[in-house]
Amino acid sequence: MNNPLTFTFALALGDDALIAAQRLAEWATRAPEMEEDIALANIALDQLGAARLLLSYAGELEGAGRDEDALAFLRDDREFRNCLLVELPNGDFAMTMAKLLVLSAYQLPLYTALAGCADERLAAIGGKARKESAYHLDHAALWVKRLGDGTEESHRRMQAGIDQVWPYAHELFVAQPQAPVDPATLRGEFDDTVSAVLAEATLTVPESGWAPGGGRDGVHTEDLSYLLAEMQVLHRAHPGARW
Repeated sequence: MNNPLTFTFALALGDDALIAAQRLAEWATRAPEMEEDIALANIALDQLGAARLLLSYAGELEGAGRDEDALAFLRDDREFRNCLLVELPNGDFAMTMAKLLVLSAYQLPLYTALAGCADERLAAIGGKARKESAYHLDHAALWVKRLGDGTEESHRRMQAGIDQVWPYAHELFVAQPQAPVDPATLRGEFDDTVSAVLAEATLTVPESGWAPGGGRDGVHTEDLSYLLAEMQVLHRAHPGARW
């Protein structure tokens, strides 16, 4: 393995994007309006594109002959390093927008910092992905404001969505001082971004408390197992198949 730290870092970010893409794709034909159906599919494709780049690079760094497909489809849940946030079930539309807000408010400064890192491959990936993440953040913020400052029912659901996903934000910023980008240095920008959106949406920033973790170490919820079973079934049923 060329660089264990960079491999672990690239794998984790690739897994975040891959699982986020799978969850967002579950909204196909189920979004509240046709335009949103297309928007969520496009965001899912953006996440999938980032996942492909990151997992391909992780496979090269590992040097074990595993490509992006092998890493995506031939690992069990304990081998995945995604954060717990992205594997949570979609819930209602408000919860999905809360998840997207938290994820994109983290990914945008992360990819922006990555674009200036010393690793040329990661810098190139960051430079591309940060533009997409900016759109994801704008899209999520628009819906959070629309629902939060809407009807009594939409406000209730949006606040419930934020309350449900907020504890999972902590795991995103666990310090990794030797990584290409230390996530702990991004927490301030994340808090400022999310707080501004929630204030405009007339929503309350939840109190810090219970903070689940373990995803980066391969300890996941049972929801990931079900997701992987669906995502991997075709590849595992026809190993090595080519179109």
